[in-house]
Parts: sequence; structure tokens; C-alpha cells
Amino acid sequence: AHSVFERLFFQSKSQSRPTSFRSYRFERISFPKALRERHAEHLATVTVDREGSPIRSASLERVLVDLHDRPELGGGWEEVWRSLETVEYFDLDLVVEYAEALGNRTTAAKVGYFLEQHADALMVDDAHLASLRELIPKQPHYLQRGQPGRLIQNWNLIVPAFLAERSWKEVL
Repeated sequence: AHSVFERLFFQSKSQSRPTSFRSYRFERISFPKALRERHAEHLATVTVDREGSPIRSASLERVLVDLHDRPELGGGWEEVWRSLETVEYFDLDLVVEYAEALGNRTTAAKVGYFLEQHADALMVDDAHLASLRELIPKQPHYLQRGQPGRLIQNWNLIVPAFLAERSWKEVL
């Protein structure tokens, strides 16, 4: 993350209440419905060793898509974009596969827009963008509901000016 967070999210099939440990708050969120229906809850995850215990974690590719699907979990759009801009490489085939698995056209458009904006840095080719464009909504959707902006026609996405212009860079 670009900023330090003390609220951490995890996904589990089991119900649990939020819990705190030291200064951290852990909150369970559900697996996306589309993944549950396909029994693909662990798509785009990796298993890492944590002091001898295997821990399943979201891959960077899953994080990229999930944060475009639910930006509030990552601190909002500025935080999401600034954090993702620090990643040097994504497996773009996996990004497209996971975005497709979620089955959310607006999320696919958001991910496509982000990748297009960072195409040079992330070495995004036209084939990946074309795959995402096949998934976008038929009518324009708001990147952030209720937030006016400008229409990005090739993604059918209405993007708020602060994000389109990355106005937070001016404050640095």
C-alpha cells in the first residue's frame, strides 16, 4: 500500500467477526459470488510459507482486479492507483483471466482503463486490452458512482477528473 493501514481484510468461507491483534484490525470479506458459483475461490492466489505454515494469499494480479472492483478496501481510488503504480510487473494473462472470471463488466472496464493508462510502464500489449474491451459494459458506467467526470468512450467508463488527471501528483 502507498499508505500504512491498520485494517486488513481476508477472505474465508467461514463466518467470523472482526478481530484485533496489537494495532491491527482483521475483517473477513466474502469471496466474490462469481468465484463461489464456479468453485474458483482460489483463482489467482499463491501459497507462501510463513514460519513453516502455508498461507494462501492473493496474487498481485488478483489484488489489481479486486481493488478495481472494490476500491474502498484499498483506501479509495487515489490510494489504489498510487499503490498499484509501484508494482513493476503483472502477469497480464492472469489479470484478464481473473477479470473475466469475476463477470463484472464495469470492473473489466476499470482494469482496462488502468492498464491502458500504464501501458508503457507495465508493457501492456493491445491483445490484453482487446480482451478486456470484449468484457466492458454496453452503456457507459461510472467508475465511481455519483461522481461526475468525463466519458472514456473506448471503455464506456465515466472517470472522475481527479483520477483522469491524477491530480494528486500536483500536491506532492
